[in-house]
Amino acid sequence: MVARYIYWIVKSHYMQAKSSIRVEQTSWQASELEIRRIRTAVFVEEQNVPAELDFDGLDKQCIHWLAYDATNAAVGTGRLLPDGHFGRMAVLAPNRKRGIGDAIMRAVIETAKTEKLPELYLHAQLTALPFYSGLGFVSYGKEFMDADMPHIAMKLILV
Repeated sequence: MVARYIYWIVKSHYMQAKSSIRVEQTSWQASELEIRRIRTAVFVEEQNVPAELDFDGLDKQCIHWLAYDATNAAVGTGRLLPDGHFGRMAVLAPNRKRGIGDAIMRAVIETAKTEKLPELYLHAQLTALPFYSGLGFVSYGKEFMDADMPHIAMKLILV
């Protein structure tokens, strides 16, 4: 009985956290400051990725997403290049494990389908492999290093 009650509390808390997430599609021009703040915190400060590697000059041509928490603070982001390459998924550390990355990816997948992209592909950090696999992405090729971290190519067939 106690285990069931604890599960209900955890499930209830997770569902409340997930339902308070709002994901909006945006552009670099409209949301550069928020996107830059999140990616700098995650990639540059936390993971020691050089800023010039993260901010590669491609952002203006991408579709971007921002995830907002219950207080309307931007806590996560991701981008999609015109060729179907998804990347720069970043969720601020205190907000992880709350369904924010999942919500961003579901919005990205929906947009890719609407845009009639045949597939999405990405280069996942190995630590994120289970996350992307859970969304239906399949890995291919050999592991490689990017920004001194091991990565693997993954794709999701949409048609």
